[in-house]
Amino acid sequence: MSVDYVVADPVIASVAARAAIATPGVVRLEPGLRGLVTAWTRAARQRWKGLDPAPADGVRVRTADGRVTVHVDLVTAAADQAAAVGRAVQRSVTRFVSEQTGLVVDEVSVSIMDIEPAPR
Repeated sequence: MSVDYVVADPVIASVAARAAIATPGVVRLEPGLRGLVTAWTRAARQRWKGLDPAPADGVRVRTADGRVTVHVDLVTAAADQAAAVGRAVQRSVTRFVSEQTGLVVDEVSVSIMDIEPAPR
């Protein structure tokens, strides 16, 4: 007897958000307009079901046939090279989502929304 399980997109997004924000050089996750609409809709649906929304602002997830595509919007620190931080986020999110969910991560795309200047 095999047991099938489904990991909901909001759970995957929360796992990806934790991995991204823990990556050195990431200041914060910051959703663009599309991400804000997605987050608002997800939070409203979860609250309607009596659940606390999982923290996943700045992360969008799409699943198809057991494979996952993740998009992360973030802000980096000026002290770090944005492209290097983006690549590190891709590796971290891919590894952590796979480890935590058992799903295959097809793609992790990263949008650098801003580079925050170093404090003076």
